[in-house]
Amino acid sequence: MQKAIFGILLMMLGVQFTLAQTAAEQEIIKLSKEKWQWMADKKTDALADLFHDKAVFVHMGGNMNREHELNVIKTGEIHYKKTDIHDVSVNIIGSTAILLNRITLLAVVGGNEVTNPFVVTEVYVKEGTDWKLGSMSFTRLLTPNK
Repeated sequence: MQKAIFGILLMMLGVQFTLAQTAAEQEIIKLSKEKWQWMADKKTDALADLFHDKAVFVHMGGNMNREHELNVIKTGEIHYKKTDIHDVSVNIIGSTAILLNRITLLAVVGGNEVTNPFVVTEVYVKEGTDWKLGSMSFTRLLTPNK
């Protein structure tokens, strides 16, 4: 009985959290999820539309500009095979959205399959009616995600 009540309470809190998110926050979360799938599917045309011309990407091994990141995805130098998203938060400041994802990423890097826990910081900027990804930074966590 207590488990059922606790479950219902958690569901109600989840609904309240979803309702509390603004339409812009929901749009950013949806866009971020789509981005992970496009990266897994190597859809570089869709990613090129999303990535701002001046976008920067910070990985464990260094940083890249937009063209380098797109090429790395296209050639499979890094193949983002599967992203398990554990937590997401969004803060919108003016025309900038900062999204934090706590993820477990299964990727192939240099021919080796690796799984790493990360917090990924994504910064989006609003240009007209579109959100563009301006920065994406991977911070490797010392403990695995649960």
